[in-house]
Amino acid sequence: MVRTSINNSAGVRAIDLFCGAGGSSWGAKLAGAEVVAGFDKWDIAGDAYSANFPDAWFFEGRLEDWTNRQLRSEIKDINLLIASPECTNHSPAKGNSPRCEKSKETAFHVIRFAKVFEPRWIIVENVVNMRNWSRYDEFLDDLIGLGYHVSPQVLDSSLFGVPQTRRRLFLLCDREREPASITSNFAFPIPASSIIVKNSEYRFTPLRQPGRADATLARAERAMDVVGTKRPFLIVYYGSDHAGGWQRLTRPLRTITTLDRFAYVKVKKAQHFMRMLQVPELKAAMGMPMKFSVKTSSRRDSIKLLGNAVCPPVMRAAVRGLTRQA
Repeated sequence: MVRTSINNSAGVRAIDLFCGAGGSSWGAKLAGAEVVAGFDKWDIAGDAYSANFPDAWFFEGRLEDWTNRQLRSEIKDINLLIASPECTNHSPAKGNSPRCEKSKETAFHVIRFAKVFEPRWIIVENVVNMRNWSRYDEFLDDLIGLGYHVSPQVLDSSLFGVPQTRRRLFLLCDREREPASITSNFAFPIPASSIIVKNSEYRFTPLRQPGRADATLARAERAMDVVGTKRPFLIVYYGSDHAGGWQRLTRPLRTITTLDRFAYVKVKKAQHFMRMLQVPELKAAMGMPMKFSVKTSSRRDSIKLLGNAVCPPVMRAAVRGLTRQA
């Protein structure tokens, strides 16, 4: 557990379960909440979270490692509980193995923490496929049984000023009234071209060079069949949406995952060159400011932090929409 001083200013006090680097916490802070603690079992996430929120507690370890008495003693009262339970095992491809079911059931820690702290508001964020989980209705019933009005809403980050298409389920919970629908004032999505760092020192290599995978070249050919040979585009790896393995730069970036999956292809002197998108570009595609830290000892871990994160502008809208009814 890492702690520095906590500012006990008036207003909404929040904690963040499964916080990662703190995307949800950053959004809550932008909405005016005071985030007093984050919880995660990954030490690398803890380092990033503490860098982003030096005035908050960070509890490292499994949530079941902390007793109710410890939690109440250290954190005191809160108004808002935010949680992003483990989500990767809600994919249909993962199946229903005992290990996968245990991962999905981390959501029930929300119920325990709600009983311990009795916050007025709860926001649970997860992949849309959480609705297909066999215990989803039971989870909702438990929240309702604690006295919460629960409003499941699917929000797309591209509608909240984020240059990425990222659809996520938000369970908005309020003890006192029915949560309002979360809306956005952004009329037009921001394109992926906005995140590309131009004239940088990032190293490009020729698209067509010895050793380049045939699948990569096939993706590029499909892109050029549509956009022509003079326009830049993105190659997309590990896709499951049958979109041909590429995308235009005029549209928001497709969903960032924990895998390194986006390559930028540009044209120079009638020759195509490519490079992978870099961490600062992916951070921008999450709607995070440059000062938001996902610094780790490896690119792979930084991308994992981003792929697991919540886009701060979306969480800001969710927190504002929920708490403004107070």
